[in-house]
Amino acid sequence: MCTRVLYRGGDELVITGRSMDWMVPTGSNLWALPVGLEHDGATAEHPLRWTSRRGSVISTMYDRATVEGVNDHGLAAHALYLAACRYPARDPALPGMSVAAWTQYALDMFSSVAAAVDGLSDGSFQVANATLPGDEAATGHLSLADASGDSAILEYLDGRLVVHHGPEFQVMTNDPTYDQQLALCTYWDEVGGDAMLPGTERPADRFVRARHYLQRAPATSDDRRGVAEVFSIVRNASVPIIESTPERPNVASTLWRSAVDHRSLTYYWEATDQPNVFWVELERLDLSPGAPVRRLAAEDGPVRSGEVSDQFAPAEPFTFLPETA
Repeated sequence: MCTRVLYRGGDELVITGRSMDWMVPTGSNLWALPVGLEHDGATAEHPLRWTSRRGSVISTMYDRATVEGVNDHGLAAHALYLAACRYPARDPALPGMSVAAWTQYALDMFSSVAAAVDGLSDGSFQVANATLPGDEAATGHLSLADASGDSAILEYLDGRLVVHHGPEFQVMTNDPTYDQQLALCTYWDEVGGDAMLPGTERPADRFVRARHYLQRAPATSDDRRGVAEVFSIVRNASVPIIESTPERPNVASTLWRSAVDHRSLTYYWEATDQPNVFWVELERLDLSPGAPVRRLAAEDGPVRSGEVSDQFAPAEPFTFLPETA
């Protein structure tokens, strides 16, 4: 479930798109979070506490976990499900952070992929398990992209953080682990993707299709055309509205899609059960220190279209899902 693509066009146009696939509605909403917001890592012992250095616009799951967003310096972060993920055994001597806060921490504290990779892998804190409503494990890997087109994929495997850092890492889905996803490319390059492509909704097949069409996408410098190209690729890798089964947790219907235009700092969003795309231009929001936290109902909200920054309403900050054993 979920697909992420990173597109680089002309004149420094960089766009990151994703689909959000899940077995049940996630009650996802958009939030505008200002600089200077204080956060708690939501672990039982020694939670990491931080104050945001960057303002951001984000999407949540259940208003308890940040699953993606973009900050005011053009760094985007996207969390995707990964069943193979295993976080380290909790050491209370180190500050801890629920995985529900991992994406938000990256957006709050860093301006570039390189800085985020350094800060997230320096061993100064631990990421801990969390459980989503419905008793689903919140296991996932994290993708990062910035306005330069740099990229990184971060996964916790067997308790150890594995990082793939470089602009070549443009496509990401779910299981298998990212090194195995990359191995798929070798096979499909050999058989020739123009002759045939895998067509199922499995993560491995979606990875191959998204990579194939991303490689063929024209390198435009026009924002509107670039966003359209990215949405077309993400829609091709989306999962139709189908009945999910517990035996296939990596296959679920696409609930919504998004795109980040890093150059113009614009965040696009569409729900699959609504007819329109709407967007937020970050420069129209007050994300300065002391500004209020604001929320926009999205997945369960009214039909929206066009630029919607003036439709955010003041709201109390949400708290992250707590650590679970």
